[in-house]
Amino acid sequence: MTRKETNRDMEPGVGGEAETPGKPPAPRAFLKDVLVCSLGAYGGPESHMSVFIDQLVVKRKYLTETELIELIALCSILPGPTSTQTIVSIGYKTGGPLLAFATMLVWALPVLVVMTALSFLYQFLAAREVPHDVLRFIGPMAVGFIVVAAVRIGRKVVTDASTAVLMLFGAAATYVVRAPWVFPVVLAAGGLVSILISREQGIWHRVGVTPPWRYLVAFGAIALGGVALAAVTENQFVELFESFYRYGYLVFGGGQVVVPVMHTELVELREFMSNQEFLTGYGLVQGLPGPMFSFAAYAGGMAARGGTAATQVVGAIAGGIGIFLPGLLLIYFVYPIWEDLKQMRAIRIALRGINAVAGGLIAIAAVILLQASGLSLENLVVTALAIALLVSRKVPAPLIVVAALAAGFAL
Repeated sequence: MTRKETNRDMEPGVGGEAETPGKPPAPRAFLKDVLVCSLGAYGGPESHMSVFIDQLVVKRKYLTETELIELIALCSILPGPTSTQTIVSIGYKTGGPLLAFATMLVWALPVLVVMTALSFLYQFLAAREVPHDVLRFIGPMAVGFIVVAAVRIGRKVVTDASTAVLMLFGAAATYVVRAPWVFPVVLAAGGLVSILISREQGIWHRVGVTPPWRYLVAFGAIALGGVALAAVTENQFVELFESFYRYGYLVFGGGQVVVPVMHTELVELREFMSNQEFLTGYGLVQGLPGPMFSFAAYAGGMAARGGTAATQVVGAIAGGIGIFLPGLLLIYFVYPIWEDLKQMRAIRIALRGINAVAGGLIAIAAVILLQASGLSLENLVVTALAIALLVSRKVPAPLIVVAALAAGFAL
């Protein structure tokens, strides 16, 4: 890709290499379609993609299905929320970096606002003297969601003996070592092992690119600066932002993948919330449309409890911005050079191992969370029912969440 082509792709209003001829859509019209996607996308990345195909490919023809599949491949390679990065990439392709940023806001803001409000749920119940027991089925239900996600992801990422071993390695390592540093280590190890055992030739061939380095510099500066500033200032909001920013660049895939990372640090190490409170938020986000990374707003708000309502809202904002920002910066860095990067096989090979290890993280997270919730007959029955309903695909996820809430109030 030449410098001229890169600059052209970054100009607002230019559709890049879209195969559909005609005048680029007005930004307002495009953002309305993004809002439709945001309000109609339930479940994980796989479910979100079907909404993107229906609204953005079939109905509006912003891009072809082939182009969408290629963007999904790109975003699967990058750390961060896959579906969010995919729709931001479509915004970039349609109208440049400014429209990409607006796309991010329209896609994520509605559910972030709701999850911020839900971080006040326990105070709301306490003020009205409603026992927290009414939420007791949300946690075991959320474990059911994680179990199903682990099985589905495991089927996708385990393609041979080596990926099966890497998945077991990821599960065992993170079960034994309960520390934040273990997650990037095992993910990197998975990618490295996958490359080392690959027998393909020429996977590191050079490609000519002119990347916008400023975004990668910003990505790294925020990561390192956040760690340093949190250590020096010991400010609660700086620490929260640094933590969620780190979660944002440590995980590959959707919201299910970030659960073990967040649970280890927020519940087990820092004790910002109880296991039940953590699972309640994760269960509630299953019933909402939009990106599952919005769970960060709930977790950030819960971590900032104890002061004023404004303090808690700021904590939620720190969590929401922190977890989405790395993925946005990486899209700004990679998308302009994507056509050239697609030629490098090493990236896709490393992803096999990384994804296999991530599958292990999710699988063992289900075990850890189930143990933390308590292995009572009641909890096991709720988890089993949630799994059965999800596997049947006959009951939408929001209705399962509503049923768990109703059962808590009724019983």
